[in-house]
Amino acid sequence: MNKLQVDILGLSTSPHTNGAYALILYEVEGKRKLPIIIGGFEAQAIALKLENIKPPRPFTHDLFKNIADTYQLRVVEVVIDELHNETFYAKVICDQGGEVREIDARPSDAIAIAVRFEAPIFVSEDILNEAGIREEEKGEDEEPAETAAAEIQSAPGPASEAPLSLDDLQKKLEEAINNEEYEEAARLRDEISRLKTKP
Repeated sequence: MNKLQVDILGLSTSPHTNGAYALILYEVEGKRKLPIIIGGFEAQAIALKLENIKPPRPFTHDLFKNIADTYQLRVVEVVIDELHNETFYAKVICDQGGEVREIDARPSDAIAIAVRFEAPIFVSEDILNEAGIREEEKGEDEEPAETAAAEIQSAPGPASEAPLSLDDLQKKLEEAINNEEYEEAARLRDEISRLKTKP
């Protein structure tokens, strides 16, 4: 099987499925994107790690990472290797003391695990040929990795009547994390980043 490395371009709400998200992967050495529809919980698990938001208690994928670290189990890579009836299938490739194992997984869970282990993500060439979308030409100086953060769309939070100060936003961010309102926390973190980068 020929496999090509991909990276995460972003997450966005899916217009076709209520409560679902589109996870967009892009070909590292090519011009194709691969959209995969995933559930809200898995999208949140991936977004939290991408945004470096640490929940007060470990999520399922964090728990897996903690157990794997305890038993010296290393995730080598994740491969999305099959597509049947519009359903993607993936494998998590693990190494424990030189013994390599393949574990069947949903792509959303496999990717949530990969980002925690900083493991590379691959897609079979056949799948990219069948389901990949060729992206429009970009300028030579524009790299997909540079635009990834800008393309991650958090679910909108409640509208504020008046703009909040940086201190108020920081307090609201801490409250959202303590209350396990992670989508709101991601939105607040984006707002704080925008304020900090304003001239």
